[in-house]
Parts: sequence; C-alpha cells; structure tokens
Amino acid sequence: MDPAERDAVEEASVFSHPPVAPDATAAYGDHPDQVIDFYAPRDARAGAPLVALLHGGAWRATYDRAHMTPFADFLARRGFAVANIEYRRGTLLPRQGDGSGAPANGLPVAGRWPDTFDDVAAAVDALPLLVRDAVPGADPRRTVLTGHSAGGHLALWAAARHVLPEGSPWRTPAPAPLRGVVALAPIADFATAVDLGVCSDAVAQLLGGPPQLGFRFPHADPSALLPTGIATAVVQGREDIVVPRAVAEAYVGAAARAGEVVGLTLLDEVGHFPLIDPAADACAVVADELAQLAY
Repeated sequence: MDPAERDAVEEASVFSHPPVAPDATAAYGDHPDQVIDFYAPRDARAGAPLVALLHGGAWRATYDRAHMTPFADFLARRGFAVANIEYRRGTLLPRQGDGSGAPANGLPVAGRWPDTFDDVAAAVDALPLLVRDAVPGADPRRTVLTGHSAGGHLALWAAARHVLPEGSPWRTPAPAPLRGVVALAPIADFATAVDLGVCSDAVAQLLGGPPQLGFRFPHADPSALLPTGIATAVVQGREDIVVPRAVAEAYVGAAARAGEVVGLTLLDEVGHFPLIDPAADACAVVADELAQLAY
C-alpha cells in the first residue's frame, strides 16, 4: 500500500471510534483546558496502576483529548486506571515570532509558550491527589506516563523536569515518582524533527519561531534532557510518515550517548495512528509495554 494511502486509512480508523465518556473529571487549574478525565479499571480492581495519558495533534488547538478516549477506555478494560490530560494548545492566531501574519500552511499555531508546558507540569504535579478522589482504587505509586506524537514529547519532557536547566520554572528538585514512560511515536528529538519539517514545522512554532529556538531547545527538547534515570520505552511504527522513525531513533541514540538505555519497539507494517487505535493489533502491544513498567 502507498504510504500516504496507508496513513489516511489508519487515521480514518482511529477517528472513527465514538468518544467514551469518563467516569470522573477534575480540574487542575482555572482555564477550561486545565482538566483531567479519569477512567476506572473496568474490573474494579484495587491497587490498579495509573496510566497518565497525553494526547497528540502537533500541540494544535484542532486536536483535543476526545480522540484519545477510546484508547483510554481500551486501557481501562485492560485493568488500568487512566488519566486523560488536557492542556492548552495553540490558537488560531498567526504563528509565533516570525511576523508572517498567517499560520504555517494555513494551519493553526502549534502550542503556546509557556502555557503548554505550564499545564503539563501542573497536571502531573496535581495527579496523585486528584486520582485519590476520582478513582479511589488506583495506586498513584504505580504511575506510568504515556503520550502519542506531540503527547509523547510531553510525556518524555514531564519525566525529565528534574534535569531541566537551572532556573527553569518547571524544574523539580527530584525525579517524579514514576514507574516509567512509554512514548508512542514521539516528537522526541527536536533537531531531527526540525530538519524533517515534522507536522508542518510544528516544533519551531511550539518554541516561538526561529529567534527563540536556540534559547528554548534546552528547556523543551527531550534529547537535551538525558539521562533521566527513569525507565523509558518508545514504540514506533516503521511505516510512520507523520513522525518518521528517524525521530525516535535519534532520541534513543542520544540516550545511549548519555549512558542510558531506552527501549525501542519498531512495529512492522504500522504507521502513526494504530498505536492508539483499539481496533489495531499495535494497541495491544502498547498495553503490554505499559504493563511491563507498571507491574
């Protein structure tokens, strides 16, 4: 199958599932996007591990957490408690920092600096307390972060806050209490993503445009935040043309050079979207990766 045709079919499949309503929703801030939807494990087990889920969509406002709800429900049916995190994304304003007067390729702006990062940090920090009320049977001591595409970037970033540069507003004094991170087709290496123009140059927009790249890369690029000391795995489709495997491989290589082993699972005949599609075999592989870290 032609790569573009495969991608279109896979995208249509993942967006064909109707949204699944959460069991509870909690706010971690005052903005309407500062909310987390919670899904209880369908077997009502006590002490269920918690999967904190960050959606993708190139950090653009067009995509919100709704398209991840079938995946959240899939994980809940596999015995996980799930926290589906929303965060502020880009707006329909002109892209940041270049004075062009229009978003790249007519697309909405990718992300907001610093709001997107403020929100993810605040959500992860609030999660242990919020989950106790929302899903009392969950065990926040067994939390695994995961995210897809741009959400995979945010998951890797959130797990690396303790190695952010001194003076960063998001830096923590110690690693987050996580069992690990499973990043799904993540935008994990910014230099490679910029070189490849991933998601219509979304990385440059997220960071505020070319004038800001040099300063903001060290605060936002997962490849610059290594080693983390936190167990990390990447799952990637070999046929992905949205976030090509070269991006994941660059991150894994950067980790190795930093003295850290990051697992990389490459799935044959799989593109970008099956990793979060409950109808796809790849989704079961993801659940198994999560279970390996959580249990």
